[in-house]
Amino acid sequence: MSALKLYIGNKNYSSWSMRPWVLMTQAGIPFEEVMVRFDSFGPDSHFKATVGAINPAGTVPVLVDGDLAVWDTMAIAEYLAERFPERALWPRDAAARARARSISAEMHAGFTALRSHCTMNIEADLREVGQRLVAEQAGVRSDLQRIGSMWSECLAAHGGPMLFGEFSIADAFYAPVATRIRTYGLPVPEAAQAYIDRLLALPGVRAWIDQALSEHDFVAFDEPYRTSRG
Repeated sequence: MSALKLYIGNKNYSSWSMRPWVLMTQAGIPFEEVMVRFDSFGPDSHFKATVGAINPAGTVPVLVDGDLAVWDTMAIAEYLAERFPERALWPRDAAARARARSISAEMHAGFTALRSHCTMNIEADLREVGQRLVAEQAGVRSDLQRIGSMWSECLAAHGGPMLFGEFSIADAFYAPVATRIRTYGLPVPEAAQAYIDRLLALPGVRAWIDQALSEHDFVAFDEPYRTSRG
């Protein structure tokens, strides 16, 4: 069995990179991390040259398994679920598994208002920005309402502590959402807030956050609300 390599971007900003990294770390799947820091993203940039050599889409994350490269977070998650069936990355129950896939796909394709207005920034404290966005952006309020009700329903149906009882791909997919809610101080129901606290305390999630806080990079195009760190 070949060693896995996971190509990722900056931990402070790259929500898509966070998902498979947290999934593999929390599930105990060994891999080598290859960090490709964000730069200009121009055609001659280091980022595009490095990532484009293994992924024609030129994006992270990319999972490399021997001669095989798998990109797109959902594709990586499904590949890992097939390669490591003993890890039960999806719920074992068929109905729960279908629901987990549905809400993961919903995250993958939706919540565009939250993702565009509340870009991931683990290091920043943007609670004042969050208050303004909730007041002014109906799409952000709608996304938050859907996420809060979804999480509360899943937790009630499966008893927690994670969305489907045990940690799964669904939790990894929503980990960056949890960091956004904390960064921007966004309102969610009590059950959803308690889930955020548990999710961010998981060793795999905590490790990502700690490493994001130690980066100290400032990528201007990922900073719509700040002109510098601090």
